[in-house]
Amino acid sequence: MGPAVLVDMVHGCCPTCAGLSLQEESTADAHVFLLYGKRYREEDGLSDAALSACRSVQVLDSGSTAECLYQLKQTVDRLELSTVTVLTTPQGREVLLVYQQQLFTAVYTFNYKVRSVDNFTCPSCAGSDHTDSPGAAVHEEVSAFLQRLPALKGGITVLQSTLIPGCFGHGFSTRTGGVSYLPTLSSMNLFNSSKRRDPQAVVTENRRRLALHAGFHPEPLHMIKTNHASDVWVMGTAEPESYDGIITNQTGVVLGAPGADCMPLLFADPVSKVIGAAHAGWRGTLMGVAMATVEAMVRGFGCQVSNIVVAVGPSVGACCFTLDRAQALDFIRIHPDCVPDPESARPHVNIRLANRILLQNGGILHEHIHDDTVTTRPCVTPCTSCHPEHFFSHVRDGPDFGTQVGFLWVRNQL
Repeated sequence: MGPAVLVDMVHGCCPTCAGLSLQEESTADAHVFLLYGKRYREEDGLSDAALSACRSVQVLDSGSTAECLYQLKQTVDRLELSTVTVLTTPQGREVLLVYQQQLFTAVYTFNYKVRSVDNFTCPSCAGSDHTDSPGAAVHEEVSAFLQRLPALKGGITVLQSTLIPGCFGHGFSTRTGGVSYLPTLSSMNLFNSSKRRDPQAVVTENRRRLALHAGFHPEPLHMIKTNHASDVWVMGTAEPESYDGIITNQTGVVLGAPGADCMPLLFADPVSKVIGAAHAGWRGTLMGVAMATVEAMVRGFGCQVSNIVVAVGPSVGACCFTLDRAQALDFIRIHPDCVPDPESARPHVNIRLANRILLQNGGILHEHIHDDTVTTRPCVTPCTSCHPEHFFSHVRDGPDFGTQVGFLWVRNQL
């Protein structure tokens, strides 16, 4: 697959200078993208000599630079490319770096080829330096563009537990209604990673849409910084670098627990008006993150364990989740029913049941846990791996998986 070459003609690079740069940097199998601004939309572009040896040429001349670069990203993703050579001016590099930070991730490598000012053939290119920072304007442009994109895979849907009382706002997101277009991340991916192709700006837009639908403001959304362990952050104290549980008694602050097979757990004490959220994968389950969150609510805010209710969100079921036998043995020690086929070379493991047992052993009432064993309430704990149309799944989709979120906040009392 040939390389991708972006020719920046928006930020002062005229067709003559751009053509010279392209002839110097491109190869016969290059995929060339021409970033046209208003200045060149009705004028001749690059010379035939500069383009004739290129494998393909795509003109990017939509209404904004953000839209043009998003089209570039979509094509690069479709071609499964990750390296882009950018032919630009000093000014162009400064501006395009801001767009890159918004619309791409560390998966992509951008090589900026800035033609020396001494080698430019026209005054407009040679004099393209400027002093204004492009940051704020670019962020506004990118945000405005993404807000205009249509929702993919249908509308937003949120699962809610009837166990959590109305003094709290809460829900578990599904995968529909966002703008993420990559197959395993489409469409309401709510987590940005440097190892995946969904950029921060797209995830931010997805969070904005979810917040608007669910009734909270996206800015006070505090996502857990997962480490697959059992550390719990009590809001109001110094925030640690990583934690898999978070608790607060502040109104209006939204706690978010990510999950894509791992369990998003929501904790609420309607008497003390205290909430918690936790991320429990198989490692966090064994380390006791669920009860660590309960214990932090008790120590930090004087909650009574008997008052706390727990909702378990979408997560992988024992039907689809297996571990090595040595790891599965740890779950047998919690309860034999957590491993239905212990003699298998790779046994199935019920991490949901393990968390229920650990919570009940810690004092949470049986009827105060809403998980897949509860049949008298609407289901909030479907298997993520079994339902690809509704949920993301690491087990099913591999390393390029999207992420759901369980979210919870204490409503302001009027």
